[in-house]
Amino acid sequence: MDSKAHLGPLFSAEDKYRLLVDAVTDYAIYMLDPQGFIASWNTGAQRLKGYAAEEVIGQHFSMFYSDLDRAAGLPDNGLAIAVQQGRFANEGWRVRKDGTRFWAHVVLDPIRDGAGDIIGFAKVTRDLTERKLAEEALRKSEEQLRLLVQGVTDYAIYLISPEGLVTNWNAGAQKIKGYRPEEVIGRHFSCFYTPEDVANGKPETNLALAARAGRAEEEGWRIRKDGTRFMAHVIIDAIRETDGTLTGFAKVTRDITERMETQKALDYAREELLQAQKMEAVGRLTGGVAHDFNNFLTIILISLKMARKRVMDSPDVLRFVDNAIQGAERGASMTQRMLAFSSRQSLQLEVLSLAELVQGMRDLLQRSIGPQVRIRTQTAGALPPVQADAHQLETLLLNLVLNARDAMPEGGDITINTRRPLCQELPMTGLDDEDWVILEVADVGEGMDTQTLARATEPFFTTKGVGKGTGLGLSMVHGIIEQLGGKLKLHSEPGLGTRAQLWLPVYQGEEPVVDHDEMAPTADSAVALRVLAVDDDALVLTNTCALLEEIGHLPFSAGSAAEALVLLEQETVDLVITDHAMPLMTGSELADLLHERYPGLPVILATGYLEIGYQQTDNTPLLTKPFDEQDLVQVISRAVSRSKEQG
Repeated sequence: MDSKAHLGPLFSAEDKYRLLVDAVTDYAIYMLDPQGFIASWNTGAQRLKGYAAEEVIGQHFSMFYSDLDRAAGLPDNGLAIAVQQGRFANEGWRVRKDGTRFWAHVVLDPIRDGAGDIIGFAKVTRDLTERKLAEEALRKSEEQLRLLVQGVTDYAIYLISPEGLVTNWNAGAQKIKGYRPEEVIGRHFSCFYTPEDVANGKPETNLALAARAGRAEEEGWRIRKDGTRFMAHVIIDAIRETDGTLTGFAKVTRDITERMETQKALDYAREELLQAQKMEAVGRLTGGVAHDFNNFLTIILISLKMARKRVMDSPDVLRFVDNAIQGAERGASMTQRMLAFSSRQSLQLEVLSLAELVQGMRDLLQRSIGPQVRIRTQTAGALPPVQADAHQLETLLLNLVLNARDAMPEGGDITINTRRPLCQELPMTGLDDEDWVILEVADVGEGMDTQTLARATEPFFTTKGVGKGTGLGLSMVHGIIEQLGGKLKLHSEPGLGTRAQLWLPVYQGEEPVVDHDEMAPTADSAVALRVLAVDDDALVLTNTCALLEEIGHLPFSAGSAAEALVLLEQETVDLVITDHAMPLMTGSELADLLHERYPGLPVILATGYLEIGYQQTDNTPLLTKPFDEQDLVQVISRAVSRSKEQG
């Protein structure tokens, strides 16, 4: 006999049903009478709600509802809906015996007799708290994510459908691209690409790459709503269901225009630094070579000019001597340009008016460039003064004007302008227009391309034919203007001419009274003096002494500073001329020592260039190599006169 046959006589169908309901522990299954009072209670109800059967049978089922739900009539409403619709189901918070709440899924079915009358209700309750908490956590997480995405303003974060249509839009996207959500949602994302990228199919290519590889990343130009372009860093990630179905793309865009501009500026600054280091190295080499050349040229020029006096009665020899002197003077001019480029030549500073300087040179400039080119001048009134070497500044202006003439082989106009800078011209140094005055030379000639303009101030670089230029003109301008604390700025385009600007700092001190006649020889130059010449180059020393003797002075010689100090203890001298660049003790150091030991003794510093760190003083005038008889007479006269004034 099987088990069913055995149980049949012992248990009725009603008993079996009751045993089945009591065995269910995951659901609360119980009956209510027509008024909602509890009539039965299973094991699952006791486990779920915490009440034993004897505690709840006969109680109204509303006891499981919160006070607010009871006040709202939810229990009775549920019974009424079950009667009217044959079933009531909903979810909501319920209360356990210990007062804790749980999220319940409730089904309420009416029970009818054979006549169709309501004899009660069957109620099934399931605890879905874990699912509810999980859903709530997911909802909060999604809300936080939405708020996070919407709160990001430095990145454009939005979704794209598989077809490339924009489906949502965050605040960062609106800030970066300029579109409001209603203006862009539903449009194809290719509207952000440049026309050339759209024509090349880049939007579709990026989506295809993201779909195939899962991710596409690039940097490129994008278009804002107002039509302006920005450099964007873009990431497109494919979004797929668990079964691999593509549901769309997540797109993140960052505006990196500022970073790109910063990097470009950094690269430019690095290039400028490398160029400056290269130019400094060339300058040091050039300055050293020019210094040695000046020593050689001093020897040659002194010797030639002394020889010239002795061959005045030999015209054939005199012609060759004059040619040699002219060649040596050209060499001296070349070394001066080299020293100007390397910022190692001495400058005689005075306070100047640029407008007066330009007007005073106009006739000379016009004669220098010939009739095919016309000079026009424009000078702003009431310009503040600058401090500069007038002779060197005139040389710079002449050089720029000659360059402008050479750029206009068919003739034209050269405009020389003195003015204050415009706002858009001011350098990025924090200075304002009160700090600068500009001397500008503009032509309407051939102009220069970018590559030529970049090399224009390099030493020995020239676009002129062989024998027509040394390549030191603009490098000399650059070197001198840098010594004066100013800047050379070149603006040029092919076919549009060139504008060369000398930016000079405004003189901030009190204007000194400059005696332009102080260089003229005085009666003191005719007085025979006992002069000590100091130079470590024996040939220069010999020729200097010969030249001193030639102009009527009694020379003494010393090959070093130490030798000069010993000689001064043995001899009384009226004047010392010392070379600057000497080993162990330089000429400037010797001059300082002599001023300390022998107050009132005039000292002249002879130099092929003025080393950085040494400043000329009233007590120590400079004699620039190469020098001749006239230069020597003038500097001796000036040194003696100043010594008497201070004595």
